[in-house]
Amino acid sequence: MKNSILLIISTILFTASQAQKPTVNNTDLLERTVTINNPKLVVGIVVDQMRYDYLTRFYNKYSEGGFKRLMNDGFNCKNNHFNYIPTYTGPGHASIYTGTTPKYNGIIANNWYDKKTKEFVYCASDNAVQSVGTTDDAGKMSPHRMQTTSFTDENRLFTQMQGKTIGVSLKDRGAILPAGHTANAAYWFHGKDEGNWISSTFYMTALPNWVQNFNTSNVAESYFKVWNTLYPIETYTESGPDLNNFEGGFKGKEQATFPYDLEKLKNENSGFDILKATAYGNSLTTDFAMAAISGEQLGQDNITDILALSFSSTDYVGHNFGVNSKEVEDTYLRLDLDIERFLNYLDKTVGVGEYTIFLTADHGAVNVPSYLTSVKIPSGYLNNKETKQKFEVFMVERFGVADLIENISNNQIFLNREKISELKLNITDVQETIVNELISYENIAKIYSATTMNTTSFTEGIESLLQNGYNQKRSGDVLMVPDLAYISYSKTGSTHGSGFNYDTHVPLLFFGKGIIKGSTLEKTVIPDIAPTMSAMLGISFPNGTTGKPLGFVLESH
Repeated sequence: MKNSILLIISTILFTASQAQKPTVNNTDLLERTVTINNPKLVVGIVVDQMRYDYLTRFYNKYSEGGFKRLMNDGFNCKNNHFNYIPTYTGPGHASIYTGTTPKYNGIIANNWYDKKTKEFVYCASDNAVQSVGTTDDAGKMSPHRMQTTSFTDENRLFTQMQGKTIGVSLKDRGAILPAGHTANAAYWFHGKDEGNWISSTFYMTALPNWVQNFNTSNVAESYFKVWNTLYPIETYTESGPDLNNFEGGFKGKEQATFPYDLEKLKNENSGFDILKATAYGNSLTTDFAMAAISGEQLGQDNITDILALSFSSTDYVGHNFGVNSKEVEDTYLRLDLDIERFLNYLDKTVGVGEYTIFLTADHGAVNVPSYLTSVKIPSGYLNNKETKQKFEVFMVERFGVADLIENISNNQIFLNREKISELKLNITDVQETIVNELISYENIAKIYSATTMNTTSFTEGIESLLQNGYNQKRSGDVLMVPDLAYISYSKTGSTHGSGFNYDTHVPLLFFGKGIIKGSTLEKTVIPDIAPTMSAMLGISFPNGTTGKPLGFVLESH
């Protein structure tokens, strides 16, 4: 009887509680699930080889709607640095989007010596896939060498693959690595005699109609025109003289001076590839990025999409003409207008206040050492041939054999471990012997063994950067650091790769929905970007994240 009364009371209470619940249909529930006030579109912009001082050096000549709009209406992290070595394009793009360094994401260089296969591999190459949009092998690419997820991957997972990710860059690695493993597509530019945007079977079996239409629209051909300065060249007071001894230039033109007739020069400079090394390569990238937004309908619903956009021409121009050239200045003034054009397009198609942008760079660049030497700043060029000859003699004298060294590349030495084992040598002793020898050589500033990298924890200085770039399975046995402003390069043009400020200090701007206005001189590092974007979106951090979210740039945190 008692149990019957309790059952009756329980039934009454349950019925009453159900009557108080509001009726919710599945459509309402789905709308609540996807509407969490996130931006409709996130655009990550990477400007290849952009030093931080390009923001300030050319500031007075920028328009109000490009870099200045991002700086003044967004958040400017003025002391942003790479926290690892080497500062190359592949590792840079991977680290920006994975929130960690080569130590974990595995992209230790653009190309590196594979200790297992005994050959060089490229960071994005993949013989398991085929080219799409060309018969050339330029499309045989994928992100399979990247060992961690990106925040673009995490957004795809969080949205049950409903949020799109598209990667766009003239360079394959600039499109592929940021887009991550789960991207809907990545597109890069194949020049030479084709001038088409291509992809790989990692993403698709055929180019979408909008890409095919773009490729047949003659947009790329339209940039075969005269490249002259945007404004009168005498007003370019932020850079050195146009005629100097520190620039490379193009085949078919005696002097590296404005103007450049690209129609006349293209045949001697690999056809469409010449566009990459001019300001117009960035304009072409902007054109294609806007076509991608339209063709893929990015930012048109409440589920966040991501466009990973990389401007590569700045790197090609920097390598050719150098940090202090008129060509670099003009390229940035024109890129500023392209960014203004792109922002205006986002305002119109996605909506003002409906998108979020971050802008950074994959590395900086050193001023041309031959120029620095001319103004009495310590700098120079490494004599690798002489160093190699001296080192080979030492190895034979010390160990009695000539084949203990398997490879030297990316300032790393790879030992022949099979030979060391055969000779019953101790690997640590061999490493330290090499360290003690090479540290005495001219223009070697620092040198460390893999054993030291594996057994010592560094928290500051170049040693810390080396360790953050050291991947135990992929990196070499000995790591070398040349002197400041000493490079292995031609005596014209700029390059990069070091852990010094000219290579590590790059812009970091946040702008748009969810971002406050302001600036900071507090030090931030590249791996902070991905967890910051993840925190803003409310998604998981990339699985190898070592950076921290920058809460001070977010409206609510």
